[in-house]
Amino acid sequence: MSKPKRGRGRPKTELTDLPKDWKEIIAREAAEGAGITEIRATIGVFGNEAHKRLMEENEEYSHAIKKGLEISELWWLKQGRVNLKDTKFNSTLWYMNMKNRFGWKDKTEHSMDPENPFRMIEIKRGA
Repeated sequence: MSKPKRGRGRPKTELTDLPKDWKEIIAREAAEGAGITEIRATIGVFGNEAHKRLMEENEEYSHAIKKGLEISELWWLKQGRVNLKDTKFNSTLWYMNMKNRFGWKDKTEHSMDPENPFRMIEIKRGA
C-alpha cells in the first residue's frame, strides 16, 4: 500500500488568509507611496508566485492591487511636483525611483542633423 502524497512547499495563499481589512491596508500603504513588495508583505502575501496566482484568480484582489499601485504612483508624482523648487529635494533620486518603480524611460530620437544625431526629447512611461 502506497503512502498518500503530501503537498510540497507552502500552502496556497487564499483571500481568507489575509487580514479582514486587507483592502484598507493596501489603500493605506499605497497612500504613503509603498511599492508592491511592501504592500504584499504587509497583507501577508509572501512570494511572487502567490501574488501572481491571486492576481490571475481573484478579480477583487487584482483590482485592489492595481488601484493601490496607481495611488502609490500618484504619491510619488506629487512628491516630484510639490518639491520641484526645493533645493534640498534630491530630484535625481526621485527620478531614479520613478524609472525603477514605474518603468519610466529616457527616449532618444535619432536626428538627421549630423551636428546632433541623438537628442533627448521626452520622458516616456513604460508599457
